[in-house]
Amino acid sequence: MNTSLTMNDSRAIPDHDATANPGRSQRSANPGRSQRGGQLSGLRGELTAVITGGVMPIMDSTIVAIGMPNLIAAFHSNAATMQWVSTGYLLGLAVTVPIMGWLQARLGGRSLWIAGLVVFLAGSVACALSWNEISLIAFRVGQGMAAGMLMTLMQTLPVQEARRHGIEQIGSLISVISVPVATGPILGPVLGGLVLHWGSWHWLFLINVPIGLVAIVFALLWMPRDGGTPEGTTPRQSFDPLGFVLVSGGLVAILLALTNVATDGGFGHSSVLLPLGLGVVMLAAFLAEPRTRDPRRALIDISLMRYRSVASGAASYFLAGGAMYAAQFLLPMFWQQLRGHSVLAAALLLVPQGIGSLLSRLVAGPLTDRIGSRTVATAGFFLVALMTLPFAFVSASTSDALLSGLLFFRGLALGILFIPVMLAAYLDIPASAVANATIITRVAQQVGASFGTAVVAVVLEASLRTGGVDGSGAFHQAFWATIAITVAGGVVALWLPGRQGLPGREGLPATQEPPGKQGSPEGQGSPGKQGSPEDRALRDGQDLLDGHAAPGGLEPSGHLQPPDEPGSSDR
Repeated sequence: MNTSLTMNDSRAIPDHDATANPGRSQRSANPGRSQRGGQLSGLRGELTAVITGGVMPIMDSTIVAIGMPNLIAAFHSNAATMQWVSTGYLLGLAVTVPIMGWLQARLGGRSLWIAGLVVFLAGSVACALSWNEISLIAFRVGQGMAAGMLMTLMQTLPVQEARRHGIEQIGSLISVISVPVATGPILGPVLGGLVLHWGSWHWLFLINVPIGLVAIVFALLWMPRDGGTPEGTTPRQSFDPLGFVLVSGGLVAILLALTNVATDGGFGHSSVLLPLGLGVVMLAAFLAEPRTRDPRRALIDISLMRYRSVASGAASYFLAGGAMYAAQFLLPMFWQQLRGHSVLAAALLLVPQGIGSLLSRLVAGPLTDRIGSRTVATAGFFLVALMTLPFAFVSASTSDALLSGLLFFRGLALGILFIPVMLAAYLDIPASAVANATIITRVAQQVGASFGTAVVAVVLEASLRTGGVDGSGAFHQAFWATIAITVAGGVVALWLPGRQGLPGREGLPATQEPPGKQGSPEGQGSPGKQGSPEDRALRDGQDLLDGHAAPGGLEPSGHLQPPDEPGSSDR
């Protein structure tokens, strides 16, 4: 779908970034402040703060999963009830993510990040002080809500700051901010095993306290202070209560249904069908609501899905999440139930995969900048499928060392896969759309993770119940399901855009805005709100001086040049 606009298009609206930050037009015209193609060194402090805080919620989920048997014993409970310790965390996360764009526009990124750290720490301490399973589940919901804040901002804030510094090739940036995703699964199981070996279950949660305190100090020291409407967000808007109820409620219902698929062993149960149907209806109602096509009123700017980068990135992220979490669900059970290893031994056997993922992320970012998201992501998907394939044929005599070595190479492939998928959504969108693009892809990844886990859980359970299929055969079929999800992701990744740098700090030029904003009444021009004609002239003039007039701006000849369709370039 062609979303290009020209200067004479009656739907054209004002520069949204200038609306968000009056005076930015003049600043961008100052060549002394231009940092096109800038380096990451200027972001070192903020990246350190984000990584330190971001590793906490990712590591926490793996630690708690390892300690579930201990929690069941400590509270004299059962698996069905204690499963809500994980489910509540997941649902709390789903409630928060959709409103992150609105919250950041109201409070600012730095303030919201620190608030997320404080709430997560408070939730961790409260979990450690829980007196029964009900209180523990309630506090885990609060922890999950804070995790939704941190995991969304962990991706949004650095990309926004890169835009502010004029850094166009952000593959290396994405590699850095994805470090918690790789280190969390490495540290979590090992630390969880050590904590449970030497201490009580309380330390599964208290281990977050020193990490969180350090993260707060780093944020206070190194994260830029908030001022005005935060970069990369829409102008401040009123809260959309209907959108919040429909989106967050719909996501909670769908994730609850997918969780019940795994616990109840199939899609045909009322505990699955009822919340799944309710969730689909609520999301459909949100999409049908007219305000969802007005970014200044909607909770989430779904018009961004008209950009190829956002739509293909969300679809790829959905399947990447499914492939990753399906295997993350299977592998610990594979080592413990099928191979007979202890919790700590199983965790150590999984470490090579995390190391491989961490190592490949160091090269995947620059590689993506060089040859494009489509090529790297497609290769990553098929490499992950290839490295998962041996687990569909493993026998009782297969060496543990060989399998753990294969996991190292699977980790290398995972690192190659996730960087271009995370990067893709930002390739052709304006700076004002960064927060909403992150929300869309984060929701897609979370639902995909639950979907992948549900599918392999059903396949595993059904295979175990089918006559003639032993334990190893059931795991073989579950791994085949994981491979199928991964291959599907490789096919969808062919839709991703090719090599393309980010738009400049201003995102799209003054005459082109994200789809869905056309025809806004604010487009009539109001100095001090969206930038005066003189401001725009300054930007166009500076682009001419720099020798790189923006798409849709003036060519050196002075003629108007219509912009290319977003996502169409495979440079």
